[in-house]
Amino acid sequence: MSRKKMTKLKVSGRLLRKKARRLSFSPRKHCRFCGSEEPSVLLDYKNANVLRGFLTERGKILSSRISGVCSRHQRELAHSVKKSRTMALLPYAASGF
Repeated sequence: MSRKKMTKLKVSGRLLRKKARRLSFSPRKHCRFCGSEEPSVLLDYKNANVLRGFLTERGKILSSRISGVCSRHQRELAHSVKKSRTMALLPYAASGF
């Protein structure tokens, strides 16, 4: 009877970093518009200064994964940005490119 040698699998550095990222504690992002009964920031198409914070420098709408907004408010945010673009309060694309 032959004995097989048990070989240990090598774990790549990429997988170790991925596992460490998953296990590390990071605070969850909270929706800016949820929670309080009287929101300090109103989500309205006329409030262009607030909506600019949810756009990239090229004029794209940030995803909810990056901005930390819940799905309900992300839909309202996208609708407000599109309406604000139509009313010429926000640009469709960044100028100078």
